[in-house]
Amino acid sequence: MRVLVAGATGAVGRRLVPLLTAAGHTVVGLTRTAAKVEVVRQLGATPAIVDALDRASVHQAVQRAQPEVIVHEMTALTGVTDLRRFDRSFAFTNRLRTEGTDNLIAAAMATGVGRVVAQSYCGWPYARTGGPIKQESDPLDPSPPWSQRRTIAAIRHLETAVTGATGMTGIALRYGTFYGPNTGILVQTVLGEIRRGRLPLIGNGGGWWSFVHVEDAATATLAVIERGVTGIYNVVDDEPAPVHDWLPALAQMIGAKPPKHVPAFLARVLAGSAVVAMMTESRAGSNAKAKRELGWQPRHASWRQGFAEVIAAQR
Repeated sequence: MRVLVAGATGAVGRRLVPLLTAAGHTVVGLTRTAAKVEVVRQLGATPAIVDALDRASVHQAVQRAQPEVIVHEMTALTGVTDLRRFDRSFAFTNRLRTEGTDNLIAAAMATGVGRVVAQSYCGWPYARTGGPIKQESDPLDPSPPWSQRRTIAAIRHLETAVTGATGMTGIALRYGTFYGPNTGILVQTVLGEIRRGRLPLIGNGGGWWSFVHVEDAATATLAVIERGVTGIYNVVDDEPAPVHDWLPALAQMIGAKPPKHVPAFLARVLAGSAVVAMMTESRAGSNAKAKRELGWQPRHASWRQGFAEVIAAQR
């Protein structure tokens, strides 16, 4: 198949492109900057420089590539650290999830693309009620913290636009929190904060998180490209965990002191309500549907195994 990957040099894209080419697919990789053209080429794709927020530019790229599948992996999350001003920090990513998604779908419909796959997120967007592990059919949070409302609205927009697109198979992938070599939660800036005691255990640490190694995210995406059906899939590992489990375990793995405890009321003043909700009330996701329908199995079945493997390699 001919596959166009938007965000080819991102955390998932740079693992997905080689998988696609190894499976015999022809890939065009979109990137925002000329500086990454050679990276796209080295990954095995034909590069194209495209501004995803420019509808005409997107349409021209899709028309030239004539793909059978479009994969939307575009975000702008590198260096995002200010979660107190959550929506402000995610503003450009939210535009990619709304305007960028709309531009890709419009181009897909105009050129007869049969399948669109897009990156969403599994975790804090789920409603903070009921059990800790959520299925794809469970509702998203109807009343998120104020500073997260634009971000969750952008996620809703992406998922609705993709899965509701007419004349094509539209799939949204709710990836867990990414990790990998110097990627996601295991980037040196985050590990440094843990070592310095600046990532505390807030309240009871009862928020549940789902993780996924970026290599497993890529293999799930390949499976969806080849055999997924319209809808939403949680792409997460087998072991969702509360913060009071994974954060002290991660600190121990990197040789840091156990995280300090900060009461929720104080953390709300210092870090904001969104951070407190994520650390004390968030819900995780089940990967049962992806396993059942795609035949997918994460190689890193548990974040415990995956974190330890990556940290050992980084040493």
